[in-house]
Amino acid sequence: MRFYYYVVAVVVLILDFITKKWIVNNMEYNNGIGEEFSVIGDFFLITSHRNRGAAFGILQDQRLFFIIITIIIVGAIIWYAHSVRKTGTVYILSGLGLVLGGAIGNFIDRARFGEVVDFFKFNFGSYTFPIFNIADSAIVVGVILIMLDTLLSMKEEKKGKVATDNE
Repeated sequence: MRFYYYVVAVVVLILDFITKKWIVNNMEYNNGIGEEFSVIGDFFLITSHRNRGAAFGILQDQRLFFIIITIIIVGAIIWYAHSVRKTGTVYILSGLGLVLGGAIGNFIDRARFGEVVDFFKFNFGSYTFPIFNIADSAIVVGVILIMLDTLLSMKEEKKGKVATDNE
């Protein structure tokens, strides 16, 4: 199935939408103070949180900027995925699907509400990792897969060059 990366994107969108909807409908949130409950002690908590910025809360309240950038990124991902759909590896196509689904998931929140619903909270001793969501997770895993594909492709190219040089 050459267009399975769209299926990956849609699955991410659905999971992201359902989890964010559950958080909004079932957990209290008032002006930055969100309800939370423990999944694994103080290490992993589900926390009702809103982010008006980008990753790690940077660039707060830059809604229009994020909307424009996301439209450009989504367009570029769709164009690139379509152009490599016949020759791309499972890593690159899955990675692009994950990034696409995550980008659209956060875009929908930002366009509709001006903020993104986040809820995964991890504490490492006194350090709290920035709270994130399914869309963010998909983007990170997708980027890792894209980088892995790049590294594997470079390794194959190097092998091919060595084989050619030895002939």
